[in-house]
Amino acid sequence: MMPELGKYAGAVLSSYAVSLVLIVALVAVSVWRARRVRAELKRIEERQKNG
Repeated sequence: MMPELGKYAGAVLSSYAVSLVLIVALVAVSVWRARRVRAELKRIEERQKNG
């Protein structure tokens, strides 16, 4: 299933690895930020209800 990459195999595979790591990092940061923003909005809503 793996195509023959010849002398460029190292460069191609490392590029795929770096891309995959960056995509995973972006998703993780997005999820972390979304949770933080959601918690902050919940605090603001509670403050408006009680105040």
